[in-house]
Amino acid sequence: MELYQNLMKQCIELARLGVGQTSPNPLVGCVIIDDENNIVSTGFHKKYGEFHAERDALNKLDNANNCTLIVNLEPCCHYGKTPPCTDIIVNKGIKRVIYGMKDPNPLVSGKGIDILKGAGIDVVGPVSEDECKKLNEIFIKNKSQNKTFVAIKTASTIDGKIATYCGNSKWITSDCARNRAKELRSFYDAILTSSATVIADNPEMKHKNKIILDKDLKTDLNSKIYNEGNIFVFCKSPEILKKGNTTFIKTPLKNDMLDIEFVLNTIFELGIMSVFVEAGGTLCGNMLSYADKLYHFTAPKILADNSAKACFDGSVKENISQCTSLLYECTEIFPPDILNVYSVKPL
Repeated sequence: MELYQNLMKQCIELARLGVGQTSPNPLVGCVIIDDENNIVSTGFHKKYGEFHAERDALNKLDNANNCTLIVNLEPCCHYGKTPPCTDIIVNKGIKRVIYGMKDPNPLVSGKGIDILKGAGIDVVGPVSEDECKKLNEIFIKNKSQNKTFVAIKTASTIDGKIATYCGNSKWITSDCARNRAKELRSFYDAILTSSATVIADNPEMKHKNKIILDKDLKTDLNSKIYNEGNIFVFCKSPEILKKGNTTFIKTPLKNDMLDIEFVLNTIFELGIMSVFVEAGGTLCGNMLSYADKLYHFTAPKILADNSAKACFDGSVKENISQCTSLLYECTEIFPPDILNVYSVKPL
């Protein structure tokens, strides 16, 4: 079993090579070994619409008789953009399949395993299931809840301030930390921000998909954020439905604010499976109850001003028990700054 666990780690590393390219599909890597446990082929899902990891690895072999295939996700058994992976696994003569986790997609969800067993293939799993689930946390939420995965990014002083009382925020963190934040954007299908952030900072936020919450259409369409990408503006009453690369979406109000649930449900219907929220304390505070992950950059600075702007705004709380609890994942260091990563909700 230790051999399979080590090979599963390699599958996960291979799968990560597809980060930012496979959505709405999962991240999948595959390793094939012969009957003497030598690696004879590897593969991964490179991009949505291209071959899945198993087919990518098996296509490199003339045959795979008596070989063992290790993959972090149960092989698919249905036609999508590509044929079922179970077909090529059977046809290539694989004798054993080691899988990391069952596929949460109802079209598969155990059916792939049953097909392989029915063909006389020895199937072993799950192996390193927790690690495999963490790798595909976005896909799991998409398929199990039919909802978009929400990640929030903040950057603050040690005392939790993101700007002075008058809005000055450049720069709290270092160039290295800000470059890492830009890299994180590429992991997600879209960036989501507020009109307040667009007006205050005029950010470019390079990404193929951008979502702006602008209830009263206060943002200037000449702002940098509108220069490129597919832009979706959620507002109270759009004057137009579309202008160039920008689509305006009429949104109901809740407590005189745009209804966040409507926004998230709509973007899921648009095929946006994950969002990276970069905004001020008001929107981050409102998004917190919908969030799945938090990236929190901290600079070794203390502003010591209660009138300064905080990471998260919200309603008055009387008890510490009303805190949002987080699950620590990891820490990255970008001297002099640090990044702590948390899960907001357990899988």
